[in-house]
Amino acid sequence: MKRPNPSDIAFTPAVKALQAAAGSRASYARMEKSGGWSTEVTPDLMGFLAGLDMFYLGTTNAAGQPYIQYRGGPKGFLKVLDPRTLAFADFGGNRQFISTGNLSENPRVFIFLMDYANRRRVKVWGSARVVTDDPELLARLSDPSYEAQPERAIVITLEAWDANCPQHIHPRLLESEVVPLIESLQERIRVLEARLGAG
Repeated sequence: MKRPNPSDIAFTPAVKALQAAAGSRASYARMEKSGGWSTEVTPDLMGFLAGLDMFYLGTTNAAGQPYIQYRGGPKGFLKVLDPRTLAFADFGGNRQFISTGNLSENPRVFIFLMDYANRRRVKVWGSARVVTDDPELLARLSDPSYEAQPERAIVITLEAWDANCPQHIHPRLLESEVVPLIESLQERIRVLEARLGAG
């Protein structure tokens, strides 16, 4: 039996048919023959995760209704437990429990990782489980300097991941990156205004 390509998790027969009709299937087929998407965490992906303080989490309920949720925390809060496992501390929110409810009936999960400043994005497919009874794991995933308390852990078994091109990504900077620049410029303006006033 032919082993499926990791990209088959997203490139279904319907997707491949559209790629063929649009003329892009041949290039993706070459990518698949040369190894295709990764199925394990690489040093590059580990470094990418270490710098991120947010991502988008996609889940689907049993009826197929998708849901996307923003997840934020301290830098590097999406952690690598081993080459095939990611996990993060899940903090209390609005108490709707849509993502965790979806995972209770459908473990399929998608993570969309964005580095807006450097116009980089990574897509991760896998399955996830909610862990509420493992204090050791929660301690490993927690950051004591972060004000929110974790309520549970979400553990993801990685099935495939792919890095996308930067096309159409609008650069955005973090407040922590912009504020020092603004303060430096404001100080420079104060110095120049003082010189003008003294003249």
